[in-house]
Amino acid sequence: MTAVQQDLEDARTAAMAKALGHPARLRILRLLAHTPGCIGGDIVEAVGLAQSTVSEHLRILKDAGVIEGQIDPPRVCYSLSPGALQPLSALIEELDVIRSGAACCVTPARAQG
Repeated sequence: MTAVQQDLEDARTAAMAKALGHPARLRILRLLAHTPGCIGGDIVEAVGLAQSTVSEHLRILKDAGVIEGQIDPPRVCYSLSPGALQPLSALIEELDVIRSGAACCVTPARAQG
């Protein structure tokens, strides 16, 4: 992977992480993950927020590519985007593998004088 490609992937992963950075959006994702098929207007009731607030959270998740919205008049039906979280999952795994082999807080031996 070239440096430019890595930068683009890192930007997408960062945008995804930012989209996940709100408790309401995590609740929405859990709801979508545990609901077979698509879910529409029930999201507002399940999350317990105003329609406009839920719509904004859904827009952020959709813009980040985490969820998909299918128009099913008169509503939009939402579901998780298959494989969308894979780049973020891969980053976490990469960092965990690197971290598990590293010593924490290693300090150099004190100079004796």
